[in-house]
Amino acid sequence: MHRPDPAPHLPTFGRRPPEELITTGNGSVPPGAPAHVSHAIAQAARPSLPALPNAGAVTAAAIAAAPGTSVARAEIVELRALCITKMDATAVATLHPDRLLIEVERLVSDLATERRVQLNGREQRQLATELVDDMLGLGPLEPLLLDDTINDIMVNGPNHVFVERSGKLVQVPVTFRDWQHLTNICQRIAASVGRRVDEASPMVDARLKDGSRVNIILPPLALDGPTISIRKFSKKPIDFQKLISYGSLTPAIARILEIAARCRLNIIVSGGTGSGKTTMMNAMSRFIDTAERIVTVEDAAELQLQQPHIVRLETRPASLEGKGEVNARDLVRNALRMRPDRIIIGEVRGAEAFDMLQAMNTGHDGSMSTIHANNTRDALSRIENMVQMSSMGLSPRAIRMQVVAAVNIIVQVERQRDGGRRVTQVTEIAGIEGETQLLNDIFKFEMTGETATGKIVGRYVVSRIRSSFTERLQYFGLERSWSDALNEIEA
Repeated sequence: MHRPDPAPHLPTFGRRPPEELITTGNGSVPPGAPAHVSHAIAQAARPSLPALPNAGAVTAAAIAAAPGTSVARAEIVELRALCITKMDATAVATLHPDRLLIEVERLVSDLATERRVQLNGREQRQLATELVDDMLGLGPLEPLLLDDTINDIMVNGPNHVFVERSGKLVQVPVTFRDWQHLTNICQRIAASVGRRVDEASPMVDARLKDGSRVNIILPPLALDGPTISIRKFSKKPIDFQKLISYGSLTPAIARILEIAARCRLNIIVSGGTGSGKTTMMNAMSRFIDTAERIVTVEDAAELQLQQPHIVRLETRPASLEGKGEVNARDLVRNALRMRPDRIIIGEVRGAEAFDMLQAMNTGHDGSMSTIHANNTRDALSRIENMVQMSSMGLSPRAIRMQVVAAVNIIVQVERQRDGGRRVTQVTEIAGIEGETQLLNDIFKFEMTGETATGKIVGRYVVSRIRSSFTERLQYFGLERSWSDALNEIEA
């Protein structure tokens, strides 16, 4: 005898009626439910209702065309859609992700048997994982976010995903179902930090729960579909010991940078995109005294400072009405009134450069920031140009004198053609003569060749000119350590 299909939107998964999945329409516990049900719902990690994936947007052609998808049949599309209709969203919201995966996998198995869809255990688990990732996570991006060998994730539309491993870009067999699926993921990322992204506001900077930095741009500005750029950060803070093991610097150079941080020198970390500027500043910040009060200013919070007394500030974009914007310059000005010992600006991009120089010149020694530049002299030119953006009407010489008085050293980092990230130059600003700023390269990396595997080999050339901040080294009792570190670099 033919058995009718069960009614849609069942409050349970598959054939098993687990008590903890039985809830009323508003998510409360029904009368008579066991005590452990109340506890499970009270401890729900996601009080808001998760967005379920759009089953109607899935097509068999999209699944079949996806490279690397082991299950590429029309039956799977129907099975996915049927699984979604069987799920109670309120019950989903109350379950721990691990338990939810077990229940969804059981539901997939039951429905596959009922519909006579042939799936092996691996395929069932794969489909269940995809459904859970779509409901609670970032869909196909979840496996990439969990891969610690990946530094960057770049999504160029639904069918082209690239990652960076060991400094090299490679394409991976990961796809989204369609533009709408990818757009839903973008909107979920933006909503998690209280921002929005849509056709009216198609660009946004955000961050993930683990601190990874995200940039999103949607059509019509992105012609090939929604585009996501994710800069992942290590779950464990990276210190100088790890950078030494990566070949980014030598122990002697690490000692030089440690002394610079301990002596409260004002430091600018310069480099190109993806060269490791933020990582370097995080490592240097570990030597800041725990008794100091630090205020950080960022467009998207990504610094991972370890000190106990930190105030983290983040900019806010304007609303759709064009109101409510709080830019980096506003936050730097406010930070000056917060009694900071040091001000750390995640990245200087515009008129806030003037306020940064003011902070460095008004008793906030040891402040740090990053800037995009190809070398240390270009970094000074960029700071000068950005100060002019503040419309303060200062002459070029006045700006250069401000820079010379404020900035002590510039650390240049570079991602080289072998994929490695390396400190290539550390320059002190020694003074100004006429209209020219005097720079002294404390040391500079010179390439001498490469290995058979293509890895760059080189040496550091040290300058023996007396540093302009020698008195500060003497004040902190570190002049001898500085000299010994330079001797070790030169050896």
